[in-house]
Amino acid sequence: MKNSLLKGLLVFLTMFFTGFAFAQNVTGKVTDGKSPLPGVSVTIKGTTNSQQTDLDGNFTIKNVGSDAVLVFTFIGLKTQEVKVAGKSNINVTMNEDLQELKEVVVIGYGSVKKKDATGAVDQLNAKNFDNVSATSPADLLRGKVSGVQVTSSSGEPGAASSIRIRGNSSIRSGNGPLIVVDGVPLDGGDISGGGDDLLGTSSARNPLNFVNQNDIESMTILKDASSTAIYGSRGANGVIVITTKKGKSKEPQLNYSTSVTFSKFSSKLDVMDAGTFVRNGGVDTGSRAYDWKDAVLRGGLTTNHDVSFTKSTDNSSTRLSFGASNTNGIVRNTGLDKYTFSLNNSNDFFGGNLKIDSKINYAAIKDDATLISNNAGFIGNLIGAALYWNPTNPIYDNSPDGYYNPGYNSPAGAYGSDTYLNPVQLLDAYKDYTNTSKILGSIKSTLKLSKNLNYQFLFGVESSSSIRKSQLLPSIHIQNVAQATVPGSTTVKYGQSALINNNKFNKTFEHTLNYNKTFNDNFIFDALAGYSYYDYNADGSYSSGKGYNPDQVNLIDNIEGGLQNEFRVSSYRNRVELQSFYGRVNATIYKKFLVTATLRSDGSTKLGANNKYGSFPSVGLGYKIIEGKDGMLNALKLRGNFGVTGNQEFAANSAIGRAVYANNGAQTIDNSANANLKWETTRSYGVGLDFTVLKNRLSGSVDYFNRDTKDLIFPVPGASVQPGPNQNRYVNLEGNLINKGLEVGVNYKIINKGDFTWDFSANASFLKNQMKNFAGFIQAGALNGQGLTNAYAQVVTNNEPIYSYYMYEFRGYAADGSSIYADAAGNDASLGLAAKKLVGKQGLPKMNLGFSTNVAYKSFDAAVSFYGAFGHYLYNNTANAYFFKGAFQGGRNVPEDVATSSQAQGDPNSPSTKYLEKGDFLRMGNLTFGYTFSGTTLEKLKIKSARFFVNGQNLLLFTKYSGFDPEVNTDKSLNGVPSAGIDYLSYPRSKAFALGLNVTF
Repeated sequence: MKNSLLKGLLVFLTMFFTGFAFAQNVTGKVTDGKSPLPGVSVTIKGTTNSQQTDLDGNFTIKNVGSDAVLVFTFIGLKTQEVKVAGKSNINVTMNEDLQELKEVVVIGYGSVKKKDATGAVDQLNAKNFDNVSATSPADLLRGKVSGVQVTSSSGEPGAASSIRIRGNSSIRSGNGPLIVVDGVPLDGGDISGGGDDLLGTSSARNPLNFVNQNDIESMTILKDASSTAIYGSRGANGVIVITTKKGKSKEPQLNYSTSVTFSKFSSKLDVMDAGTFVRNGGVDTGSRAYDWKDAVLRGGLTTNHDVSFTKSTDNSSTRLSFGASNTNGIVRNTGLDKYTFSLNNSNDFFGGNLKIDSKINYAAIKDDATLISNNAGFIGNLIGAALYWNPTNPIYDNSPDGYYNPGYNSPAGAYGSDTYLNPVQLLDAYKDYTNTSKILGSIKSTLKLSKNLNYQFLFGVESSSSIRKSQLLPSIHIQNVAQATVPGSTTVKYGQSALINNNKFNKTFEHTLNYNKTFNDNFIFDALAGYSYYDYNADGSYSSGKGYNPDQVNLIDNIEGGLQNEFRVSSYRNRVELQSFYGRVNATIYKKFLVTATLRSDGSTKLGANNKYGSFPSVGLGYKIIEGKDGMLNALKLRGNFGVTGNQEFAANSAIGRAVYANNGAQTIDNSANANLKWETTRSYGVGLDFTVLKNRLSGSVDYFNRDTKDLIFPVPGASVQPGPNQNRYVNLEGNLINKGLEVGVNYKIINKGDFTWDFSANASFLKNQMKNFAGFIQAGALNGQGLTNAYAQVVTNNEPIYSYYMYEFRGYAADGSSIYADAAGNDASLGLAAKKLVGKQGLPKMNLGFSTNVAYKSFDAAVSFYGAFGHYLYNNTANAYFFKGAFQGGRNVPEDVATSSQAQGDPNSPSTKYLEKGDFLRMGNLTFGYTFSGTTLEKLKIKSARFFVNGQNLLLFTKYSGFDPEVNTDKSLNGVPSAGIDYLSYPRSKAFALGLNVTF
């Protein structure tokens, strides 16, 4: 017994001391070449012995064999394996794994390796975003992705943006893509109040303003049927999937970024100064102090502050962020303040068999606006008043109390504040602001049922509350605006106030099962089945007062203080339910053949009783001709797809008979029922080619697509649906809207050597749009201003692009100064003999272009991006309404070339090609220079990294357009039909210069 114990002890001691002889501790430091990397996992290969680097990038790992291999891993960086070879100190430099970042793209209800995708999918990550925070994530897409066009309605902070993926697919329904944020599909409607602005109407703000750019991890754009059909009735216009950031580093990490941006008016459009005005015969009232830009414009200023904290463990990750952005617009009394909060938390339970993800995004936004409306009439809005004001006329009169000068006399008659507005008085008399709060939250649980089968449940809430408050003081008198007569007398009172409330509460429920199995090297199978239920609720109210006492100044908070008979109140409530069943199969066969098949069935309360459900199938095929080859040709993949998607972006309750109650309970029918109303459906097909060549330095894709939309939903007048009520009725029109085009995108690594990198990317899309088999002639593109009552500039008709221009063809001036137009036969004629006609020009661009380049050398980096649109025409409604000879000789200011033109004073300013201009432009979107600091000073301050940058926005613009800016799309809807390419008294765009700093602790 003793001998056995002695032998056992000797064996144990031998093994113990042998372990010390062959094992050691290894220390070292991990950096990215410039600064230390905390949270990097250091693992002895083949074991569970692992440690993480600390805040300074240092690590110590014990009991390392002399012949062991250490594995260094970190998300987004290339994994490295280092042989110990008896060394006790190992320092490692880790590099970004750009291939890994691009390898996996987020798609509907999952993700896929880019090389295995059968659809047209593009993804931007945070590295592709510009360095200065954008007001809306929509701005981040501008010029970055082929086939995607982003156009702001104006240069106003927070202005509405139109996003078009592969052009327009509808006449009257929405043409914007479905937006999905962290798996929750947004309802697509506005969250703030547009509507009546006293001098016209204004558009609601951009619904994506609530998302903070610095919280976005990636934005994926799904463009064809193979990728969008999983969203069925909502995928016709493409899908944008936004994924927010989550915690990655296992060491606590704090990031702070700040920037300040200075902006100024950038347009060349101008009217005459006082001296030039008088020299050309303008009415001289004696003053020379007025300049329209000084009166209503200012230098803009934006400040941004963002703080984020991240912390992760083996079983959890957390990211918390706060953001504050304050913008003063270049037009006085306008701006946007935005405050955001986000929380992203993930936890694993039961050994990773259950995962719970919780996400919250909150935003509080305040929009300050002024009277810049879309459809002001003869009197104009703030921009119109500032432009036409006689520059020899002082803003203030000569009285000691400095009252506003109400107007002036001219040979054409007396002009007072009723017809010609004092722009500064209008600025001071009008107040308009909107407060919006929005919460987007979700909780997602993923349960591993077996090795290959997962169940996932997602519950999401989208809640918003918006109140818009506006007032026009009774101290300003405007003809037929904000005025009321006291009952029983002839006394007129002025002033008006309005409150607009909009509330939304939307719920998302989604159940999905996912089965994924690799049977062998020749067959990989992935299947998805799901059920979704969406409940969208909206309600709101409107109240207004009119006719206030002259001494009242706070109308918003005492809206009932006007005339009792002028107080108005209204309210609304809508609910839409959508139920969906869907499935998708992905298969890889013999490592070469790729198959994606999708089917979704949607049912909606928006549709007629006989067509509540619709089915939306698609199939995508791919073949990897070449994969992973060395040399000049490295990869080549051919793709093809066909599918059907739908569009449900039309008004709720469109299919049912709807009655409304007016004052005193009077009931009227405002919509006739149509039990057969069905989806707009888009059948599309396309082919694409993905390639990588030149030793993996040049990569890109080429796509051709064809989309055919039918059953277009449109309201027809009551007289067209007789017998029946004499009210509008929504029907599916006969006809096809065809969109087809070609897209090209390339990325080229020009230099990729150690401390010096230089890359270039470019994209272009070529679009053709046309109505076919259509018997209608739909008016669009409303025009406003003096002499333009009931005028329009565009139509939708057969064999033409939608929103084609329809007007008189201008041929110049006759000897007497009257305009010459073409008649029906194309001959010169007077206005009385002229004929309106299709002029062969369209408001939608035929080509969109974007390109950018990035250079980095050691600690320095620089980037520049350009984008543009070509082949379309803009209608300058501003010039049509304001810049003509009669306006000048009637006392208004105009550009000098208008004042000196040969046009006669009495020549009417009829809508014509005279005001139709090429909209082609190329703009430098951003120019950025940055420097990343490193060294012992930062280490002493416990700063992991610090980067300083300067940025210029809109520094260069190449265009022949004479208006404020060619990148404009004023909402000139006519009877609910949208417009494209019309410019009217829009908020001017600015150029900006920014300074910024990003620091990570």
